[in-house]
This record gives sequence, C-alpha cells and structure tokens, in this order.
Amino acid sequence: MKNYLTILLFLYLANAFAQEHAWVYFNDKPDATSALENPLSMLSQRALDRRDRQGIPLDYKDVPLSNAYYNQIANQPGIIIRAKSKWLNALHIYGSEDNINALIAISFVKKIQFAAKNLQTLTKSTFPKKIQKNKFSELTDFNYGGSYNQANQIRVDYLHENNFTGSSMLIAVLDAGFSKVNTLNAFQRIRDNNQILGGYNYVERSTDFYKNHSHGTSVLSTIGGFVEGQLVGTAPDAKFYLFTTEDVTSETPLEESLWVEAAEKSDSLGVDIINTSLGYRDFDDSRYDHSYSDMDGKTTFMARGANIAAERGMLIVASAGNSGNNSYYNIGTPADATNVFTIGAVDANGNMASFSSYGPNFSNQVKPDVCAKGVATTLINLNDDVVTGNGTSFSSPVMAGAIACLWEAYPNKTNFEIMQIVRESAHLFDNPTNHQGFGIPNMEFAFTSMKIAPFENIHFYPNPTKNKLHIHSLNDTTQYSVKIFDVLGNFILKQPITNNTVYLQDINSGIYILQISDTKNTKQFKFMKY
Repeated sequence: MKNYLTILLFLYLANAFAQEHAWVYFNDKPDATSALENPLSMLSQRALDRRDRQGIPLDYKDVPLSNAYYNQIANQPGIIIRAKSKWLNALHIYGSEDNINALIAISFVKKIQFAAKNLQTLTKSTFPKKIQKNKFSELTDFNYGGSYNQANQIRVDYLHENNFTGSSMLIAVLDAGFSKVNTLNAFQRIRDNNQILGGYNYVERSTDFYKNHSHGTSVLSTIGGFVEGQLVGTAPDAKFYLFTTEDVTSETPLEESLWVEAAEKSDSLGVDIINTSLGYRDFDDSRYDHSYSDMDGKTTFMARGANIAAERGMLIVASAGNSGNNSYYNIGTPADATNVFTIGAVDANGNMASFSSYGPNFSNQVKPDVCAKGVATTLINLNDDVVTGNGTSFSSPVMAGAIACLWEAYPNKTNFEIMQIVRESAHLFDNPTNHQGFGIPNMEFAFTSMKIAPFENIHFYPNPTKNKLHIHSLNDTTQYSVKIFDVLGNFILKQPITNNTVYLQDINSGIYILQISDTKNTKQFKFMKY
C-alpha cells in the first residue's frame, strides 16, 4: 500500500508540474477606437501605402494587443508569455495545466487552447504539431553562371533584362538564422547598397540575427546573393528584413507563434513579400503533432496567421516541404494555408523532385501552387563558396524573388492578382496535379500577357476615414456613379463625386464597400468609417 501511495503521489506531482504550451485568446481590444484613429501608431507609412494601393482598409486585427491584458496575464502565477499576436488577439503561454486553466476565470479571457490535443480547450459561453524542416542535403545584363538555369527556367531573367530586379520591393525572410550574412562576400553587394534594412532574432529575443543557423543564409542567397559569373539572386536589388523564428535546437508549437509575430512585424514595416522555407507538422512532443486533417488551410495557428498576413496585402511564399518520399508525403503548414503561395521543387530539366511534398490541402485546394528549381539549386554556404543544394527550401525563395520582380513591374496589382497571374502562366494551369500543382511558371508570359484592369489607377484616401474620401486618377471625361453598401451587400446610399470627393457624414461608423462604376465597368473597394 505504501508503494502504491508513493506512485500516486509521484503521478500527481508529475502532472501538477508538467509544463504545457497553450494560447490564451482575449475578448476584445479596449483601445481599438483610438488606435484606428491614429494609423501611424500601428503601421508605417509604407505599410499604409501598400494597403491603399490594394484597397485594403485598416481593421480590428491591426490594433495592438491590450497592454493591460498582457500585463495581467504576465503577472499570473506560474505563467510565462512566449509570444503574442495582435491579428489573433492571443498570447502564446507556457505553464502548468492547472495554472493555464485558471486563466479562464479572468473577465477578458475568451478561450484557452492547449497545443496538446489530449488536453481540453476551455471556451466561455486542442491546437496545433516536429517541424518538417525543409532540410537540404548535400539585369540588366547579368552573368548568372551556375544560377542561370534557376533564373531562366521561370524566365525571371527576362524581367531582369527589362530592368525589373526588385529594386522597389521589400522582402522579409523568416527562417532559422542568417549566419555570416554580415561578412560573406556573396552579400557584399546588398550590404554596400544598404539593402538589408534590419531584422530580429525572435528565438532569442535579440537584435543579433546573424547567427543560429546557415539555412536562412543559403535561402537569402538565392534571392539577393551576388557573385559575378557564378550566382545572381532572382531579386538582386530588393530590400530585406531578416527574421529568425525557427529554433533549430527543439521543435515546439512556439515556433508557429514566433512566425506569426514576425509576420505581424513585417506587415507593420510595409513588407511586400514574405518568404518562409519552413514547414511544421511533427513536434518533439507527439501530442502536438498535426494530422493531415489539420492541413485544411485554416486550422493551425500558423495557417491562420498566414491567411491574415495575405489579407493585409502581403504575398506569402512558402516551401511545400520535403516529405514526398515519406509515408506521410503531404504538405505541412503554412504551405497548406488558403492564401499562401506554395512552391514545389523541380530539377534543371523541369522534372519533379521526388522529395517535394504532395498536395492538395485537406480542403482539396491545389497545392503546391507552382514549382521552381529545388534540385541542385545554386546558393552560398558558410564558407562563402558557390555550391548547390536540394530542397523546396530553395525553390521557394527562387520563386519569391521572381514574384518581387513581376510585382515591381505592375505595382498596382493586388497580391491575389499577382498570384493568379503567375498560376495562369504555368505549364500545367489547365491540368494541375497533386505533385506539381499548376507547374512551372513563365514570368515572361506573365509580364507580357498582363492586362490593365478597369480602374487600375484609381486610388482613394484616407482609409479609415471620418467624413470623406478623396478619389484620385479619375478620367475627367468619364461619367462615374458611386454607390455604398454594407459588408453584407445591403445598399446604403448613392453618392455623387464632387471635386473628386465622396462625402460620408450621413452614414454611421463601420466597414463599407465603395462601388465606382462607369458605363462599362465596375470596381469595389473596402473602407472604414470611424
């Protein structure tokens, strides 16, 4: 009996002191109104300009988490805050099951979701699983050297020849570390041209992001690296932010949360494109593992964050994963996300890499979207040598750089329009497959076939607004009509345009649709009135 009681006591104590990952979600953001009235307190001017070009209004998700709520959770016994997300209005926390469950009693807490699926989700009125790291094994008139094939295969070299090299584009690379990017000769060109605007190490909560791992170094080299006669990245003149979100020493759900936090920072800085050569499915603790049913494009914490990132106007490019030869051969997350542009891998001849993960996602959406070179991709290693590597880790940034050059040519296209144009340029667009998606895109075709849509150059500001919208780039000889609808499509009112201005003093605060029409065409824009 004594031994039996000892065992029970041991099990009780083990359970009481076991530390769990969880997310705590809040009911509201009490400072939302004041924040939305001061957009520059939340986002940079570049971020606001990106929203304006795409007709994307500010909304509740842009409002920061409540500091008061954050501090109250931080002061709870046994609770450690590991990450935060304003988009999902949530904190990633770490603590014992009992201490985490106790948070549900706090008035502003909406829900608690444990990463371990065997633990109960608490809601007033089980969540994300070991990163399937995309491990790699062993312009203007550029001399591409060994990198010519990866550029020419998707015809981004054509864009370079037409002086679209990504110079106006801002790319964030979210990866496992960027060792020696500050010293290697292959990055001398982007350093000299001040193309690295900054970065952050979210894993260590440090400004030192030139460490941890060389994976991000090699990934960055396929976009921005330059070694005369040997390597030219696909967007050699783009500007970059470098964010370390992957902890190579362990696999925990925290990495998904760190990724979302870095994506939010990217949004605030005005980033156009995020490349992420990471994919999550299995973790050190199998209770957190994702199943294929989780890969439905909207379930995992990371997929939800990635979808919101796309809704903010950024274009998210993600590697499909390297599980093609495994018993579980499907994509991980965020490659599954509905609004993410997912990239598979092919070789120099356009043959599919056997290791490239398969789609579709669990919702039967075509994945990958397209493919680029991920077999013997030319890149840089830590010795500053031009070498080759295999993996969708490299096909993704090759494609991200090409997209940056295309978007530079058509800056008024939305991220969703650019993705669709690239899909339509791919060789399997009419007959996609589960391994290749829509196939290998042709950026020359995408560039030359792009049509200027009606109202392409029409812009309006401010958004959000209080009483009026100023509309620019209207044709003075064209007769326009303006109608306003609520978000459910209900007609609210019809407005004349007076001196390129629409007056809104007669409608209540909220989110609305502005519809502008001429005799042939109609276009709709979202806006917020506060």
